[in-house]
Amino acid sequence: MSNIAIEIKNLSYTYPATKKPALKNINLQVQKGQLLGVIGTNRSGKSSLAYALTGVIPHLYQGKFNGSVCVNGHDTREHTVGELVRQVGLVLQHPTHQLSGARYTVFEEVAFGLENIGVPREEMQARVDNALAQVDLSDFAERSPYQLSGGQQQRLMIAAILALAPPILVLDEPTSFLDPQGTAQIFELLTKLKENGYTIVITSQRLAQLAETAEHIIALAEGEIVMDGTPRDVLASPKLKEIGLRWSRFTQVGALAKERGLWDAETPLPVTFEQTIEGLKNADIA
Repeated sequence: MSNIAIEIKNLSYTYPATKKPALKNINLQVQKGQLLGVIGTNRSGKSSLAYALTGVIPHLYQGKFNGSVCVNGHDTREHTVGELVRQVGLVLQHPTHQLSGARYTVFEEVAFGLENIGVPREEMQARVDNALAQVDLSDFAERSPYQLSGGQQQRLMIAAILALAPPILVLDEPTSFLDPQGTAQIFELLTKLKENGYTIVITSQRLAQLAETAEHIIALAEGEIVMDGTPRDVLASPKLKEIGLRWSRFTQVGALAKERGLWDAETPLPVTFEQTIEGLKNADIA
């Protein structure tokens, strides 16, 4: 049995009525149980990649599509978006854009997708209860979705996806509209889900948080993968600035320490708090 959850081969895509490709020559493999971070500036292709992974491209957006995308062994060209939701779930930037607006409680909101695919009532109850427990919203089951905070609403949307039981989750800038506390809660949840065996792809510009949670990171610029490697390889690279992104505060501290002779020249710049402290402790400043 293959250990590959996602396989993209020679993917290029151009939206209708445009000439410039949104994605160009994307080749990528994501292993089962891995958390992949996707970084880049606005219009770099991050959202387009998320849509391609979930079948929104090419089924809901037409345009020119070349290459192939396989999720959990399913070619997205050969299955509808409705069929693919059992393999891969999509969480968008703003949670209110995914709320159905047709259900009055948190419980009913999570059950909505299960109703659409005909899950029996008894199984539905168990799935919703389990999904709400995973995102720490069990105590809010009878509350209106619109009474939740932004972070809670985003966790609700993740619960709605978890209830459908796809092995792969794709999140497109899920913390863009959240405060630091809400952002931390989402990344803590993703870490827990990864530990529970989910394959996760998250597009984000929260570099410090990605450094702590992702095992693998790719950087996109003008629709192409321009960097691919471990968090430290990518997030501490000088090339990051070339594509319009800033180093995290930890990398900036390491770079400043290096300029002042307080960082060992052979030690890569840090991307996490722990790496920063370790590098400063080990610096040869005698």
